[in-house]
Amino acid sequence: MKYAIYVLFAFIIMSCADANTRTENEKSSNVIANADYNPEAKLDSLDIKLRGQGTPVANYVHAARTGNLLFLAGKGPKQANGENIVGKLGDSLTVEQGYQAAREVGINQLSVLKAELGNLNKVKRIVSVHGMVNSAPDFKDHSKVINGYSDLMVEVFGDNGKHARAAVGMGSLPGNMAVEVEMVVEVYE
Repeated sequence: MKYAIYVLFAFIIMSCADANTRTENEKSSNVIANADYNPEAKLDSLDIKLRGQGTPVANYVHAARTGNLLFLAGKGPKQANGENIVGKLGDSLTVEQGYQAAREVGINQLSVLKAELGNLNKVKRIVSVHGMVNSAPDFKDHSKVINGYSDLMVEVFGDNGKHARAAVGMGSLPGNMAVEVEMVVEVYE
């Protein structure tokens, strides 16, 4: 009788664990339900050219991986010509200019991802984005600026590009750059 109770107890625990695993796997697989998922091809169709990011200028790395999460360091809106988009939103820059600056940051972060992974098809999903906007004290459209970044992630990764997000104002950013963004990405093992 005692042995039967242990067996029954073990069966219940294993069944619960199996059900939880199936639920988690189903949630994960729902994110990548689209058989046409191909960020590399999408970049080509958008005519986006990725560019080298060089060596970090301080004691940090472009990306750090733990498990299947990749944490990308904050990047600014350095353009293909090597110059940052600089200025304050609500003062010297418009929302539209800020949107384009945030989009440039997105291209730079995609460049980091490509360098780290070798292929953007290894991105399972964009998990989280923290957008910082160099803004005047009375500026209120931070989210409209960071939409330039978020919209690009969804253009490239589809529903897998939708993410949790913060869009906040800063009194200043390094080198007076207009925008800085960091993000967390889930990748395939």
